[in-house]
Amino acid sequence: MKLRTEIIIPKEKHCINYNSKIVLYGSCFTENLERHFNHYKFQNVSNSHGILFHPKAIENAITDCIIKKDYTEHHIQNFNDLWLSLNHHTRFSSVNIDEILTLINSEINETHQVIKSASHIFITLGTAWVYRYIKTNLLVANCHKIQQNEFKKELLTIDEITKSLNHIVSEINQFNSNAKILFTVSPVRHLKDGFRENTLSKAYLNTAIHKILDNKKTFYFPSFEIMMDDLRDYRFYKNDMLHPNETAVSYIWNIFKNTWIDEGSYDIMHEVDSIQKSLEHKPFHDQSKQHQLFLSKLDKKIESLTKRIPHIRFDNRKSV
Repeated sequence: MKLRTEIIIPKEKHCINYNSKIVLYGSCFTENLERHFNHYKFQNVSNSHGILFHPKAIENAITDCIIKKDYTEHHIQNFNDLWLSLNHHTRFSSVNIDEILTLINSEINETHQVIKSASHIFITLGTAWVYRYIKTNLLVANCHKIQQNEFKKELLTIDEITKSLNHIVSEINQFNSNAKILFTVSPVRHLKDGFRENTLSKAYLNTAIHKILDNKKTFYFPSFEIMMDDLRDYRFYKNDMLHPNETAVSYIWNIFKNTWIDEGSYDIMHEVDSIQKSLEHKPFHDQSKQHQLFLSKLDKKIESLTKRIPHIRFDNRKSV
């Protein structure tokens, strides 16, 4: 007797390996994926504009990076003594105007180069609800705690989302025809919008994604469905009952690994994981002979791995 519904996904043909270059965009669930890619030392960059929740914000960010938009003082504004960009997350804010412009433009320039050579671009959509800045009549990526009455809240239509996603795909294909684009809907529940409103939002995102998939260059990974239909229990949420907890994130990652990561990379992943755990080891006596021998063996493991895969780095060990 089955007591839960498992989502079975066939292995993809265009899998990720240690030669792959990965770009991630989207909501806070993107950071969970990035953390796993970083742990296993895959080549990836994430969120050039910080965490982004809705399709138009992600579209604008990708466009900025592809055209290498140069942000100047005319593109940012000052609020509560902070310089900020309404196209960016709050981590892109500073009391120093030069500092924030340097950060914004350096992230764009770096991501431009990575998108150009990317093998996989992973886009996580969080919500279809958006905020329009009344002064400019433009949709923003983040309100930065500016007074609520300066914005108008709207729900993107399915057609608007579809148009935005088509533009993302078209721009990426023109800039890098080899990139595979993976869409997913974030399993994070946006209940500040309301229960029905969150359901409607996720449905709109799913419908629009369905319209633009071709399974040749555009694909879908069911993060949302795994959370809602497979796990479907509050024990898989953090205390806020909105965000997947570590158990849920690891479960979704393992399904992603089995679907989208080449089996030939599993042994290397195991090696990297073993080294990472060893690096986290805290000895009782760090000057003991036993610990020094442990470190010597660890350095040899790192040296052997980095000779085979030069882009892998363990920055907290002197040997690399």
